Amino acid sequence: MFNKSSVAAVEGVAELSQIEGRSLWQDARRRFFRNKAAVAGLIVLIAIGLFALLGGWFAQYEPDYVDFSLMGANAYQGVPSFETGHYFGTDIDGRDLFARTVQGTGISLMVGIVGAMVAVIVGTLYGATAGYVGGRVDGVMMRIVDILMSIPFMFVLILMLVIFGRSILMLFIGIGLISWLNMARIARGQTLTIKNKEFVEAAVATGVSPVVIVLRHIVPNLLGIVIVYATLLVPEMIIFESFISYLGLGVQEPMTSLGALINQGAAQMNNGTLWMLMYPLFFFLITLFAFFFVGDGLRDALDPKDR
Repeated sequence: MFNKSSVAAVEGVAELSQIEGRSLWQDARRRFFRNKAAVAGLIVLIAIGLFALLGGWFAQYEPDYVDFSLMGANAYQGVPSFETGHYFGTDIDGRDLFARTVQGTGISLMVGIVGAMVAVIVGTLYGATAGYVGGRVDGVMMRIVDILMSIPFMFVLILMLVIFGRSILMLFIGIGLISWLNMARIARGQTLTIKNKEFVEAAVATGVSPVVIVLRHIVPNLLGIVIVYATLLVPEMIIFESFISYLGLGVQEPMTSLGALINQGAAQMNNGTLWMLMYPLFFFLITLFAFFFVGDGLRDALDPKDR
């Protein structure tokens, strides 16, 4: 016969069997959605993405359409108005600022996301390879990173745009391939702690090649830190692109970006046309803050110390 302690033990086992376990990603998702600032940032990012994708359907004019009655000295007449269809007003050349803000937001997001993806992919693979191989190879690879990090980033990017021409493709390549250095350091440091784990040693013992180990065992275990770094890297890429466009070396006419629009709006501040600066600056700031909030939320959600 069972005594009371045995019955209690059986009941305890039954209760434990009914409890569903949570994976790391499920737990991270739960903690992320408890962060109100991160959720608000995610909602804002979704709204900005929809604005960039669908905003052109609501524009009454094309981004490069010039309303000759509102350009030059008469630009002050192009104030924001729903009656004329210029929701955000017009710029100094008589072009619809709403349509151009939609286009600029899309291009800035695209530059930030693509540039961050290039930096994350190159940096993760480079750092994971250096950390796993170790030895002299690791030393040489990281010294190359140190040398590249000592070179002024903006100088190299501007030099590339001047030599190879100013285009969106070159902007993607320039920003992405130069911004991978910090990611390489982070990936290498995490790899040094992972490569001695049991599952990696088991893969080595079964004869799995180093390339497969890096791609299938090391890199997937870096996804947490990679995702967090990517969300924090996107606003940095947008700032770089805006600064380059502000200098006149970024996106070229008739296309535009938020940085180029801010540059044009700042030049007209003394003429009483604040809407030329106000609208692109607003979208620029809320995009940056949204990415920062989401990045901080992901960092807190994926931090194993907070579990």
